[in-house]
Amino acid sequence: MAGGIDQGRRLRILMLIDFYWPIVGGAEQHVRSLSHALKERGHDVAVVTLRQSGLAEFERDGDIRVYRISGTTQRLSRLFSDASRRFSPPMPDPELMINLRKVVREERPDIIHAHSWLIHSFLPLKRLSDAQVVMTLHDYGLACAKKTLMYDNSPCTGPGLTKCLRCSSQHFGVPTAIALRASHPLIRCEVDSFIAVSRAVARGNGLTDSTIPHDVIPNFIPDEWPPEGPTSIRLLSGLPESGFLLFVGALGAHKGIHVLMEAYDQLTDAPPLVMIGTDWVDTPSEFPSNVIVRRNWPHEAVMAAWLRSSIAIAPSVWPEPCATVIMEAMRAGRPVVASRIGGSIDIVEDGRTGLLVPPASVPDLRDALAELISNPDRARRMGSEGHERVQLFQASCVVPSIERVYWRLR
Repeated sequence: MAGGIDQGRRLRILMLIDFYWPIVGGAEQHVRSLSHALKERGHDVAVVTLRQSGLAEFERDGDIRVYRISGTTQRLSRLFSDASRRFSPPMPDPELMINLRKVVREERPDIIHAHSWLIHSFLPLKRLSDAQVVMTLHDYGLACAKKTLMYDNSPCTGPGLTKCLRCSSQHFGVPTAIALRASHPLIRCEVDSFIAVSRAVARGNGLTDSTIPHDVIPNFIPDEWPPEGPTSIRLLSGLPESGFLLFVGALGAHKGIHVLMEAYDQLTDAPPLVMIGTDWVDTPSEFPSNVIVRRNWPHEAVMAAWLRSSIAIAPSVWPEPCATVIMEAMRAGRPVVASRIGGSIDIVEDGRTGLLVPPASVPDLRDALAELISNPDRARRMGSEGHERVQLFQASCVVPSIERVYWRLR
């Protein structure tokens, strides 16, 4: 990446994230990409993450130092619905604090950049370090214990003490729910500056109506298109050659797949619908015979599939914070039909790079798809406009904005 330090010296940056590569997820991929991009810009970067079975306590991911630390909570398997993702608790964990202190003493960071609940085990140590604390909000965790702003499977209309405790207790259990409510004010006071990945995330976390320092900086995708390897070629052989509709994401109700399948069923002479994703707790056991479902594809194969598709579909019914898959589709020059909710509003320009429709509306989604299917010239123009606009969401544009937050604090 071109560019680099313009403030006279490099910064020592320590990332905090519950999970890190080779564990893959949206926040995990963001932290890894950001860490390498900052290293390319001349900074010194290390990552602290939770210890995982089969992974070394310390290793290097290229030029990035990776520390994996243990906590007491992670050994209590009954606290976690998914034993493979034993996240840090929403309160200080004494063992995590001890191990974090060792890393902070060794690394002597200028900036602590947190991306998860691991921040709770650092904040009591903040006064022992000269570091400034930045926290990226990848979700709605300052306002919603579940981080989703969803209540009874619908977008939440607003917080309430009893309402939130009841909702989060069903998800986490009563002790964790109470700890979550108690911890949020501490984070607001102790973090020096927040980064929200979309206007919806800033608004949903209550940052826009307060004096809390924050910036709205989106997630990003790489400037370079990933190469198509042998695995991609093999996987793509099972798809149509071109022209299909494409959904990418978790195969769950929160992503609107039930709305999509119902809308697709009402289309006449529609192209094939391809759905590439991962199983979710409520993934249907069966799909219609005219829908092609593929699971657990590597990223480069998904990117190659975008190039073969004709229209991208992102029909989430929850307020998606900042959908990277939409950026990837636009990078491939594909028009996007997305729900008018969450961070998607920041990415898709309605009528120019795609069409925004009300979430959970089968008729509106059906009509938007029918419009682009029947007007291929308009679809191509939107795809071309999207390809231009997505430059705003590429690493070369976004990473310097994050770097400027660091410099402002130092």
